[in-house]
Amino acid sequence: MMMTRKYSIFTLATSLAFLCFSGCSRGTVPGRIDRLKAERDLAMRGGASPEGSSSKPVELGKKSKKSKSKSKHAKNGKDGANSDNKRIANLPQPVKVDPYYVDTAFANQTYDKLTRDYADTILAKPAENIKDVNYSDGFIGTTNFNLRKPQYVIIHHTSQNSLQQTVHTFTLERTQVSAHYVISRDGKVQHMLNDYLRAWQAGKGKWNNIEDMNSCSIGIELDNNGFEPFTDKQIDALIKVLQSLKERFDIPQSNFIGHGDYAPVRKNDPNVHFPWAKLAARGFGYWYGDTTGVQVPKEFNEYLALRIIGYDVSNVSKAIIAFRRHFCGIESTAKVLSPEERKVLYKLYTKYL
Repeated sequence: MMMTRKYSIFTLATSLAFLCFSGCSRGTVPGRIDRLKAERDLAMRGGASPEGSSSKPVELGKKSKKSKSKSKHAKNGKDGANSDNKRIANLPQPVKVDPYYVDTAFANQTYDKLTRDYADTILAKPAENIKDVNYSDGFIGTTNFNLRKPQYVIIHHTSQNSLQQTVHTFTLERTQVSAHYVISRDGKVQHMLNDYLRAWQAGKGKWNNIEDMNSCSIGIELDNNGFEPFTDKQIDALIKVLQSLKERFDIPQSNFIGHGDYAPVRKNDPNVHFPWAKLAARGFGYWYGDTTGVQVPKEFNEYLALRIIGYDVSNVSKAIIAFRRHFCGIESTAKVLSPEERKVLYKLYTKYL
C-alpha cells in the first residue's frame, strides 16, 4: 500500500515536471520568436503594438484589424483636419494689430485740454504772492507786450524706422518726449506742437550758457534710423520749415544746431550724413569754406575756440567728437583733432568772434 502511494506521488511529480518543461519549451520555439519580431516591426511601422496584440499570430506583410482600424481613423482625422482648415480659411480673418497705432482722438483731446490750461494761465492776472513784497493797490496791466519767441532750432534724427512710429511715440504720455515738427523720408511734415509752446526734445545739455534749451528752441525730428543718409525730399522740406521759422522769429544764423552739439555726452544726432554745408549755404548755421592755405597760429587754443562756438567743454573729448561729426562729417572717437580738423576749427572760430 505504501509502495503504491509513493509510486503515485512520483508519477504525479514527473507529470508536472514534464508539463512545466513542455510549457517552457513552447516559449522558445522559432515560431514564437518570429511572431514577436513581426509584431515589433509592425508596431514600429505604426501598426498594432505588441502590448495590444492578440495571441493570434500576425502574418508578415499584413496589418491586423486593429491597425486597419487605426489607419482608417487616421485617414478620417486627416480629412477632418483638411475640412476644418478650409472652413477656417473661409471665415473672416482677424485684423493684425498695428504696433504703432496712433489714437488720434485721444491725442488731440489731450492736446486741447493742455492748451486750454495754459491759456488760462496766460489770461490770469499776475500773482501777488511773493513773500515780504509790499504790492501796490489794484492791478494795472501794461499795453506793450507779446509772446516769447524761440531763439534756437535743434535738429534731430528719430532713431526709428517710420514717421508713424515716431508719431506713435510722441502721442504716448509715458514716453515724456516730443518735438514741434517731424519730417518723413518722403518730405511730409507733421507739425505736432504750436511753435510758442515748449516741446520736450533737447533734454540735458549745454550750448553757450543755455542749459534749458527746451524753453527757447524749436525741435525738428527727421525720420531716420540714425545711420542712413537723409533723402533730398526730406532736406528740401526741412529747408522750407527752417526758412519760415527764421523769418517769423528772426533766429540768428549761428543758432541752428544739432542735438549732438547741445548734448555731446548723450547724443549723436543728426548723424554724419546730414548736409550741414547745404543748410549753411541757405543761412542756417555757419560753415568754414575752403581751408586751402590756412595757417593755424601756434598759440591757437582749441579748447577756447570750441567754447566760443558754443560747445560745452566740461568734457572736451566729447565736444571734439561732436564738432568733428557736424563740421567734418566723420564719426570718430579720436580725442585729438587732426591738422586738417584744426584748420576747420580755426576758420569757424574767426566767424564767431
